[in-house]
Amino acid sequence: MNSMNLNNDVITDWQPQHELLFGHHAIRLRHRLAESGLFTREALGRLIERCPKHELGLESMCVETDRPDRMFGELGDATGMQAIDAIERGRMWMNVRRVMDWAPEYRKLLDSVFAEFEARVPGLKTFKHNIGVLISSPNAKVFYHADIQGQSLWQISGVKRVYVYPRSDVFLKPRNIEKILLRETTEDMPYQGWFDDYATTFDLHPGEMLTWPLYAPHRVQNHDCLNISVTMEHWTDDIWRSYAVHYGNGVMRRTLGVQKPSTRHDGLSVYAKAASALLWKKLGRQTTGDVVKRRNFRIDANSPNGLSLIAAS
Repeated sequence: MNSMNLNNDVITDWQPQHELLFGHHAIRLRHRLAESGLFTREALGRLIERCPKHELGLESMCVETDRPDRMFGELGDATGMQAIDAIERGRMWMNVRRVMDWAPEYRKLLDSVFAEFEARVPGLKTFKHNIGVLISSPNAKVFYHADIQGQSLWQISGVKRVYVYPRSDVFLKPRNIEKILLRETTEDMPYQGWFDDYATTFDLHPGEMLTWPLYAPHRVQNHDCLNISVTMEHWTDDIWRSYAVHYGNGVMRRTLGVQKPSTRHDGLSVYAKAASALLWKKLGRQTTGDVVKRRNFRIDANSPNGLSLIAAS
């Protein structure tokens, strides 16, 4: 850490009601991550250059329509600062993944954040913490999707609008959760325009963070500016039980033809479903590895849109 003292709170406006809302409702809070010095352009440029190749995700997508027309890219010979400049003038998302595994100063920050949450929420015990950095172009989008673990989004620079949808079978069917867990699809889910009538919207500004309930669908629209954001993930025993149940249900649906398995995540059935999930994985039935099979472009510091296409082989 640089200038931010870890003895000071990262969250600056915590209120007593937040301990009741955390994990159950969308909450927007203010934070001090920028004071760490870890998220300046220069620091992130160095971080990009340190990032193992398999942990650097890069996508280019159409922003004029609601079609998820994606291409997947690579850094190539660009420096980290050139990559950020290219993203600022292009239509791209960069995801620097699992930063705590290879940059220990970010692990220190991550541990501090979850220690703070656990101190503030009685009974909260978290594990499998994860931190990533998102660098995204003006007007870029993240399409309607859901995550399989506890999730929070921390804004460093730029502004983005986040739509959070109700957590119900209307907006995310159990079988679609199963497809995500079994890696049969990405996190993107079927979306209809009328869903927005029931969404809660947040314009997330620098120094603000947002967290929402497990499996709550959401989508993101950047304002007309470069966005730098941080994602943090966590698991709890309750999240693990929900994972085991949905994964086990997916296995049952595929092997026994069970069409309406229970999604309750209490009782002994949780462990039976967890065992079936483990067996499914051991048998090699789950799709493994990166779902991206081909890289379509690479960062190009000299290109007006920041990228050059890679010819198909």
